[in-house]
Amino acid sequence: MLFNSYEFIFLFLPCAALGYFVCARYFSLESALGFLVLASLFFYGYWNPRYLLLIFFSIGFNFAVGRLLSGAGRHSKRALLIFGVAVNLGLLGYYKYANFFVDNLNNILGSNWNLGHIFLPLAISFFTFQQISYLVDARQGKTSEYNFLHYCLFVCFFPQLIAGPIVHHREIIPQFMRTENLSPKWSNIAIGVSIFAIGLFKKTVIADSLSAYVTPVYDADLAAINLDFFLAWGSTLAYTFQLYFDFSGYSDMAIGCARIFGIVLPVNFFSPYKSTSIIEFWRRWHITLSRFLRDYLYIALGGNQKGNVRRYVNLFLTMLLGGLWHGAGWTFVVWGGLHGSYLMVNHAWAKLLQLTGRDPGGLYSYRLFCWFLTFVAVVFSWAYFRAPTLDHANQVALAMLGMSGFELPAGLLARLGAAGEWLATIGVTSGFGGGAMLVTNYIWVFCATVFALFLPNVAQLFNDYDAVLYENDRAFRQVRASGGVSWGYNTRWAAAVSVAFVLGLMTLSQVSEFLYFQF
Repeated sequence: MLFNSYEFIFLFLPCAALGYFVCARYFSLESALGFLVLASLFFYGYWNPRYLLLIFFSIGFNFAVGRLLSGAGRHSKRALLIFGVAVNLGLLGYYKYANFFVDNLNNILGSNWNLGHIFLPLAISFFTFQQISYLVDARQGKTSEYNFLHYCLFVCFFPQLIAGPIVHHREIIPQFMRTENLSPKWSNIAIGVSIFAIGLFKKTVIADSLSAYVTPVYDADLAAINLDFFLAWGSTLAYTFQLYFDFSGYSDMAIGCARIFGIVLPVNFFSPYKSTSIIEFWRRWHITLSRFLRDYLYIALGGNQKGNVRRYVNLFLTMLLGGLWHGAGWTFVVWGGLHGSYLMVNHAWAKLLQLTGRDPGGLYSYRLFCWFLTFVAVVFSWAYFRAPTLDHANQVALAMLGMSGFELPAGLLARLGAAGEWLATIGVTSGFGGGAMLVTNYIWVFCATVFALFLPNVAQLFNDYDAVLYENDRAFRQVRASGGVSWGYNTRWAAAVSVAFVLGLMTLSQVSEFLYFQF
């Protein structure tokens, strides 16, 4: 069941909310939580009921290990944690990477081993990471759970089950225990529905529309199309914003759904394309995943405590594994390696500025250049993230570097007049057809750029109503203000949200899965 579907919007979500609050009012808190767990499991099993077998095992196993960790001695805790994490990663590795490993082994050895088709359980990457974080927190004494029902809710609460945000136990379960969340509040419903409508608009109107300019390059046989600089950049820029508005839209819808129940989820996106460095980008993009990689991988490898060389190695390895988490393919490994390299260069540059005592950050031209460099680096890396094979990604990347020529449709060059003649003199050739598609491609990219760079995000719009949780409030304090644009209980915002919701509903005929479902 998709957030962007009629059955979810008009049937499942209202029934889940109604059932939860009725149980809380006429029975008990535990019955309400039990109803929500059952509703969440129905939501998860809607695609394929056999998915439920794995999540049942995962919940039961991790709950048991967490209980043991809470009462074990220091040495026993270490062994239990290693065992628990190994089982979680073993399951993830089997379902997600077994075929990838065997295929590469066959290529090296010339063998023909075959494991058959291994279906990838929905959301396994997300609920595995979430439960690993719980086990680590349990070992460190940061959290403990002795109620199986509460633990089930922590893992499978439907708004954040499929694609995050990745939450900590201490962030979400205490909210369900608050008595004020046991009855519906019109303020929570208004805020939740408004955020959901904005997320729906992002997904169905913007992201799904941009997909039309991505598939002709990334899902086609490149030998059949004339891929050049402008087409490669147009398609990759379209994917850049498609991915952002698709996943950001999903996160907004998850935040909105949870808020209807009075639950506030962590912020997962904070206008990442406004970043002026790769370091800042990863503090704004998929924030809960970045937090997990930092806390449970980068720091576990030694972080920055063992010298600069080791720090750079740890950064690179963290991003390499972060890339592999997204998918079993060499394209994701290269994407992670690119971002690892970007971070190494970024940290080295920051260190150099510190040693020389220079701080050009006050110069607007310097900040603009840093933003442009960061954005171009991120866009270039998305070619590897999106392409189905490494060869396909390399061809797109080479075209983006100008290695496949520069071509514009003849009709478009003619309409450019003197500018078109000048472009012809510097090597831009003319082609036949595709002019309307190319123009609309870049118009959509321009509109998406305006949305992403110049409009406030959901966290900023609803800042006065505590729309999201911030792990480090100070990190976003300077940019939480929305420039005078703030959501409120008034007819103007009611009308704006209604328009966004209606436009989102009008495009449900092109229902498509969220891009991060495949990870």
